[in-house]
Amino acid sequence: MSTKNRSLFGSSQMVREALWAALIKLDPRVQVKNPVMFVVFIGSLLTSILFFHTLRTSAAESAWFVGGIALWLWFTVLFANFAEAIAEGHGKAQADTLRKSRQQVTAHKIYDRAKMLIAQTPAPNLRPGDEVLVRAGELIPADGEVVEGVASVDESAITGESAPVVRESGGDRSSVTGGTRVVSDQLIIRVTTMPGESFIDRMIAMVEGAKRQKTPNEIALAILLAGFTIIFLLVVATLLPFSMYSVEVAKLGTPISITKLVALLVCLIPTTIGALLSAIGIAGMNRLSQANVIAMSGRAVEAAGDIDVLLLDKTGTITLGNRQATAFLPADGVTPAELADAAQLSSLADETPEGRSIVVLAKRDFGLRGRELDKLHATFIPFSASTRMSGVDFAGKEIRKGSADAIAKYMQQYGGEFPKSLRTQVEQISHSGGTPLVVAEKNRALGVIQLKDIVKGGIRERFAELRQMGIRTVMITGDNPLTAASIAAEAGVDDFLAEATPEAKLKLIREYQQGGRLVAMTGDGTNDAPALAQADVAVAMNSGTQAAKEAGNMVDLDSNPTKLIEIVNIGKQLLMTRGALTTFSIANDVAKYFAIIPAAFASTYPALKRLDVMQLHSANSAILSAVIFNALVIIALIPLALRGVKYRPVGAAQILRDNLLIYGLGGLVVPFIFIKLIDLLLVISGLA
Repeated sequence: MSTKNRSLFGSSQMVREALWAALIKLDPRVQVKNPVMFVVFIGSLLTSILFFHTLRTSAAESAWFVGGIALWLWFTVLFANFAEAIAEGHGKAQADTLRKSRQQVTAHKIYDRAKMLIAQTPAPNLRPGDEVLVRAGELIPADGEVVEGVASVDESAITGESAPVVRESGGDRSSVTGGTRVVSDQLIIRVTTMPGESFIDRMIAMVEGAKRQKTPNEIALAILLAGFTIIFLLVVATLLPFSMYSVEVAKLGTPISITKLVALLVCLIPTTIGALLSAIGIAGMNRLSQANVIAMSGRAVEAAGDIDVLLLDKTGTITLGNRQATAFLPADGVTPAELADAAQLSSLADETPEGRSIVVLAKRDFGLRGRELDKLHATFIPFSASTRMSGVDFAGKEIRKGSADAIAKYMQQYGGEFPKSLRTQVEQISHSGGTPLVVAEKNRALGVIQLKDIVKGGIRERFAELRQMGIRTVMITGDNPLTAASIAAEAGVDDFLAEATPEAKLKLIREYQQGGRLVAMTGDGTNDAPALAQADVAVAMNSGTQAAKEAGNMVDLDSNPTKLIEIVNIGKQLLMTRGALTTFSIANDVAKYFAIIPAAFASTYPALKRLDVMQLHSANSAILSAVIFNALVIIALIPLALRGVKYRPVGAAQILRDNLLIYGLGGLVVPFIFIKLIDLLLVISGLA
């Protein structure tokens, strides 16, 4: 469902649909929801009435001027509607992509699992608790949990990732999504959702939630803009009697017209940000969708921009996810090659990531190739929790690898003694945050394999960026405090929670929140659900359990825990875009005052002509130029509203300084340039 390669305005079809939607949104019941643009809408109606009136009477004001004002006020409303519609169009396109992945399929419902009695039934007839059999090549008919089997599942229709993922019963990889396809083996799945309430249905509803509820900050800004609008409305409403009084009593010229007052009001109120406010919020949610993250609400996206504590799981987020063999440390009298050979032999049948890494390290450092197991006539001893070691028996040899204590007991059975020098090496590896695996052959210790969590490349730099943003990073791990401290120091996190339990995670989040901090975290297991429910921004992995997804307020379809950092950037980008365009809009309005106020009142108060610093051609051309600019600037800023202001991880003071310089000063300068340019074009074209 990725839309990263789509052009900013989308396809021509999307633009056409947005233009039609902009016309539909002229419904007064829609317009009244945005107080700023509703005032412009009323102004458009009023000036249109005045235009038709001037056509039938010999009014003092020319019809072309009144008609021009009316036309550009309508354009202002339409451009605002278009900005919102084009943002909604991006969400609709994403929803259509998701909808295509939701295919109606026939399910193989299991009525008796013991006898495997199966009957076909339409997927919409499935109910929570029903069990279905899904074979290789078939679509999973509904959201559920794997209760039996292990298989590869193609989730590209949901995540956009082509590589299949493994789903199996038990643990944190048991959740499956309706509409994905089983590509190998078969699964028995227990349905967990009602028809119409599946994960895809919820995603479609959320993506189509362009008509979403406004966030608290957005509501506060909308109230502020409405307040400005009411103030200016009252101010402008009093100007007509003042003008008439001046003409009648002070004999100062001619009174200001209704058309000019409407134009003045539209240019005074914060039209630009009022027109783009909704589009900015919708585009923020769309950017999150483009990152393959579905937000349950706009509030979550905005909260991501405000968070100042980030809780991250160590495994899979900070480290690569599995410990890797990094060194062979031989015992006294043993060569490194001899230790590597024994370690590789004892790991040939070990399918764990750690076991495979030992085989790879021996091959890389000593050129030892994997043996053919049949020719060895070997008996492999699998790892067990009771013995805490594994190994191989062949040709009268016994090789074992495991924890130091387990190998020490094993050697004692053959009359051997664990060397002190080897014990020292084991302690050094443990103190450095690694995991030691000791290798022995009966009563003879061969050495130690160092396993280490590999910190992801570039993660330290990412944490440094977060620190610049004022965000505190906390690593969550089940490791002992010593190992956790070592990994935390290497990764560059600010703090860590070792031996983390669900209760400990929940307690930590509450402590931060009681201190006034906003907390974000990721999780994929049922044991993460309490903490996810407590966190202000909770990103559940799509590959995780249903409990985790229900507790989170965002779902990462790619199941990439490091996505949380990108989510924070998108949230901050949303807040920055809104702040930057608000700054530009207010500065922009200040500049327009210098164009329109002297022109509007010059006929009543000739002295105000001295404020016409732009030396515009006439009062009418000045007012019309300001109204035209007021409309065109909305269209010019739509790409910025959709794309968002680029966020850089710098301090709040510098962001404020940059915003004031670029959008504040820019908002003051740009209107002077373009209003003057529009005025010249009106003169050249003979319209002024």
